[in-house]
Amino acid sequence: MNVSNDLSEVDLIVSRARVAQAEYEKNGSQDRYDRAAQAAAWAIMEPSRNRHLAELAVKTTGLGNVPDKITKNHRKTLGLMRDIAAVKTFGIIRDDAQTGITEIARPMGVIGAVVPSTNPAATPANNIINALKCGNAIVLSPSPKGVPSCETLLQFIHAEFDKIGETHDLVQMVPGTGSKEKTQRLLEISDLIVVTGSQNNVRRAYTSGTPALAVGAGNVTVIVDETCDLDAAARKITASKTFDNATSCSSENALVVVDAVYDAFVAALARTGGALVTDEAAIVAKLWPDGHLNRAVIAQDADKMISALGLEGTVPADTEFLAVETSGIGPDHPLSGEKLSRVAALYRAQDFDDAVQIASQILAYQGAGHSVGLHSTDPDRAIALGNAIPTCRVIVNQAHCFATGGAFNNGMPFSLSMGCGSWGGNSIDDNVHWKHFLQTTKIIREIPPVEPKVEDIFATYWQAAGK
Repeated sequence: MNVSNDLSEVDLIVSRARVAQAEYEKNGSQDRYDRAAQAAAWAIMEPSRNRHLAELAVKTTGLGNVPDKITKNHRKTLGLMRDIAAVKTFGIIRDDAQTGITEIARPMGVIGAVVPSTNPAATPANNIINALKCGNAIVLSPSPKGVPSCETLLQFIHAEFDKIGETHDLVQMVPGTGSKEKTQRLLEISDLIVVTGSQNNVRRAYTSGTPALAVGAGNVTVIVDETCDLDAAARKITASKTFDNATSCSSENALVVVDAVYDAFVAALARTGGALVTDEAAIVAKLWPDGHLNRAVIAQDADKMISALGLEGTVPADTEFLAVETSGIGPDHPLSGEKLSRVAALYRAQDFDDAVQIASQILAYQGAGHSVGLHSTDPDRAIALGNAIPTCRVIVNQAHCFATGGAFNNGMPFSLSMGCGSWGGNSIDDNVHWKHFLQTTKIIREIPPVEPKVEDIFATYWQAAGK
């Protein structure tokens, strides 16, 4: 197909989105914004449609499993709707007599969202709901394998829009099978871009000339110390590592266990389905047969993963994931990076301080800024970890992939995109959420002067350093 025609098609879609967004904003209200967001949420949460989207995602991408995608579609969307339910995103949202400043909520405009094949329904739904809640239009650019799921999700959303008289052009997608050229054009002509997925797309987003919310790579490292409840830690790690076949960027990729409890923890893992593997070389050869991750292993069910790695009969029948012993870190040791599979690297640390050093080295290689986990009953260690590790999140005594992107039992915003700060090359260190889809106009009024005396500011400095 002619590339120029493809790009013209993207231009036309964004142009239609601009017209729809201008009307949405001009004739907007909090009720209208809320109703549109609710429509998009129900489009994915309605049980029969949720199941259809989950089945379609697994069928077309070959990644994850249906029951967990159903859970993800439901809980991530429900949690987001809880987070935004009482949030004011239209009109005056702050009026401070003391500062004389009044803030008026304003949309960003047209959002361009690049979404991954790992979560081809939950991630775009999250972006769509946030965009609509804040008065924006949105255009999706899915990965090629995610196109069928995005197309179906939009059909469901448009059907809900028809019930409330909302225009379809508020939520659109780049047509066709997807291409780098069409995605690049969307990046360049949107008002704000949100990119989740490959780091190549993230780099392109940040160099597109458009304001970007792009997130860093995951490579979650979790420390297990001698004070923790080993059985509880093993259960949580197993539940998290195996959820949706490790498609989440928040799935554990490395377990760093202090020597004092190493053997006991390995035994606890075995009771929850985590099988110890000591032949690192054999796993590496099978997992990266040509220098790239083996597609027969990526995000597959346990039995398929075990078969692809040639481990039938050598690991227990109830194996849910593999913990592969290693000590190497860096590009010559691929197990220390993200594996997108039911395989975790297992490191033995001398003590907690050594575990912190190992985790730091792993994140310096890959995953800096994203998150680390800690299983411990010593409250001081979480603070120590937060001060020592290049990370935006320290997840304490929780199943990591459930907790990082928001959970009903922690205070993080529900999201599928984790900003990684300067450590991960990102402009934000938060979970991407509704605040990032909104800007404000500030009315500034004169107030009585607040001007300090010079000595009030510098008195303590002069005492320490002199004038």
